[in-house]
Amino acid sequence: MLWLDVMHRRFGIEEFVNSLQRFDQLVYLHPDRSSVRLFRRIADYDNPVYAEDLKRVKSALDRITLPALYCDRLDFPSDYLLVLEEGVRQGGYHLTHVLLAWIWIQENGCEVDLADGFIEEMYHANAALINTDPIVTDLELEAAAFLCLAGQSELIDDAFLDRVISSQGIDGGWESSERWHTTVLGLLFLMHVEFPSDAYPPVLSPCPA
Repeated sequence: MLWLDVMHRRFGIEEFVNSLQRFDQLVYLHPDRSSVRLFRRIADYDNPVYAEDLKRVKSALDRITLPALYCDRLDFPSDYLLVLEEGVRQGGYHLTHVLLAWIWIQENGCEVDLADGFIEEMYHANAALINTDPIVTDLELEAAAFLCLAGQSELIDDAFLDRVISSQGIDGGWESSERWHTTVLGLLFLMHVEFPSDAYPPVLSPCPA
């Protein structure tokens, strides 16, 4: 739901205008998933957060992204630089989430003391996740979508677009073990291809005027 909100704000898709409200309804129905509430910041600048909230996060992927999501309000954890470096070394979804964290760090105007060449290495490592296999995977679509969000779409091979389109189902989705996740990523990627721009609205909802 939160990524649909991003697509509404970035591309004006009116069908996704109520995505935040739908997200809130889902969270209300599943109160046991309290950590999911923290990602509400994507669509609501004023979403509350406390330092203890981040200390309770257990997921390795969330430990990469959530500090970046709130870095304009809370200090980075003392080991955060190591978390980012290890994420790149691990590859896979850890790598794509480091890229997403970097996008949010920049949008929040935060600074992290990364090694020289780290960012370029991270961009190219994400691009390398997209191979030439005819089967389009969820991980490939995540890497492609996040590279587009980062303004690095030129790193994506043109042949990948053809593979994405040819693998799209008649209902507009993509088959995978988590179909909804893959389909959102596929739509996010294709929207950037269809509507290229040098100045997209930010991924994160901005501070209200």
